[in-house]
Amino acid sequence: MQRAILAGVILAGVLATLGVYVLLKRMSFFSDGIAHASMAGIAIGIVFSWHPLETALVLSAIFALVIYFVEKKLGLASDTAIGILFTSGMALGVLLVSLQPGYQPELISFLFGNILAIRTSDLWLIGILSLGIVGFIVTYFKQLTLLALDEELAHVSNIKTNVLQPVFYVILALAVVLGVKILGVILVSALLILPTASARIVSKSFKKFVILAILFAELVVLVGITVSAVFDLPTGPVIVLTGTAWFMLSLTWNTLVHKKT
Repeated sequence: MQRAILAGVILAGVLATLGVYVLLKRMSFFSDGIAHASMAGIAIGIVFSWHPLETALVLSAIFALVIYFVEKKLGLASDTAIGILFTSGMALGVLLVSLQPGYQPELISFLFGNILAIRTSDLWLIGILSLGIVGFIVTYFKQLTLLALDEELAHVSNIKTNVLQPVFYVILALAVVLGVKILGVILVSALLILPTASARIVSKSFKKFVILAILFAELVVLVGITVSAVFDLPTGPVIVLTGTAWFMLSLTWNTLVHKKT
């Protein structure tokens, strides 16, 4: 439980911060696609007895760069490129795992998440990469914000968009795959979107939007872990449903406030 809570708190903050840019750039399909495509990396790790999380991280970073290259250099729509990698990565992962005899519990934990199975080595990996991601966001906060709001304006403002954007794609992919350890391939994008969407509904400034997104994500993860432990329920789905409930509360609160004004 200690490792689960620590990993949940770290990743909630990282995913919520990135979720702000995901919402602004409308990249929710990108995160979902990367999560599913990471199945190929997980399967490769299982088949060759490597660390599945590390293999998935490397492959997802490559996928992110491929998506950027296809989108920017070949002129193919990003959703098309993501769709191709989404289905291909998932299919490759299923095919490789099918070659392995017997039941694969580690694969199931990556599909649906198992925060209670996080090992100390996983926690170190999550902590180090999260620290690097947060450091990058803090360093390039203004540039990333401008890039998310208006890519053309960012370009004419002498921001190196051809460098910053692919790097952002890579760190987003890494964060999503780290989140797979908590929520699984199927549910991880929910932690990017739900707390951030809730914060956007009730925020009146960008600063407040970022702060509330992080606070909401932390609250959702901690409440979700607590409820799942008390009632002996699967943690990933409980966290997502907690986020959904919080989003509905935020929506209701915003509606009531607007009615009063």
